[in-house]
Amino acid sequence: MQALRTAATGMAAQQMNVEVISNNIANMNTVAFKRQRAEFQDLLYQTFQAAGTQSSDQGTIVPTGVQVGAGVKAGAVYRVQTQGSLTRTDNPYDLAIDGRGYFQVLTPSGETAYTRAGNFSTNDQGQLVTQDGYTIEPAITIPGDAIRVSVSKSGQVEVLQAGQTAPSVVGVIELSTFVNEGGLEALGGNLYKETAASGAPTNGTPGSTGIGTLTQGYTEASNVDAVAEITALIVAQRAYEMNSKVISTADNMLATANQVKT
Repeated sequence: MQALRTAATGMAAQQMNVEVISNNIANMNTVAFKRQRAEFQDLLYQTFQAAGTQSSDQGTIVPTGVQVGAGVKAGAVYRVQTQGSLTRTDNPYDLAIDGRGYFQVLTPSGETAYTRAGNFSTNDQGQLVTQDGYTIEPAITIPGDAIRVSVSKSGQVEVLQAGQTAPSVVGVIELSTFVNEGGLEALGGNLYKETAASGAPTNGTPGSTGIGTLTQGYTEASNVDAVAEITALIVAQRAYEMNSKVISTADNMLATANQVKT
């Protein structure tokens, strides 16, 4: 019975849906995390009678036909790019992106990764780095005798060193934008990788056309809505239960047919 296999695809789809939702909930407090949404597609159809075929010698045609679907499959897991709220930290090295854009990060393999998590620190050389110690690009080095660090909305980094009366510029932070941000590949650790689907990055200073600005002393919070995720979890659970009920019903029908005696 096809209903057994069809319902099984429904259960598998809802299992993936729950896995996506659980990942969203688990990352509710992850800096700059972007929630994901599972999207599904129907499978191939078995055609018993095609629409538009003739049903009589007088030329009458069938208006709808008879088609039965084979179930559902995961079409995509889409990343929702809405802005997360800005959380005040008062840490001068924390930077939040207000608008579009990603920080550039140099990974140990020498490749450039991208992140919106701006909870930065300085390493032993005074370089601005991520929580994993990866330096941002272009590299920004804070002098060891700096008594004040300020980052403008346009990414200009100024430091006031001991014994000086005027601050000096030590670098400018650049941001990268992509035509299709949903096409970026998640690497974990709040990092993303460029793919053929995302397109090549366009680099520029914050505040330029199409690029967001920076806010010092803040980080971007996750855009996960707890109420929406719990609601989606309940809907997925009920859908899973209904598909399991279809399997149980189909099994009972097969059992009844098997008991028919000639």
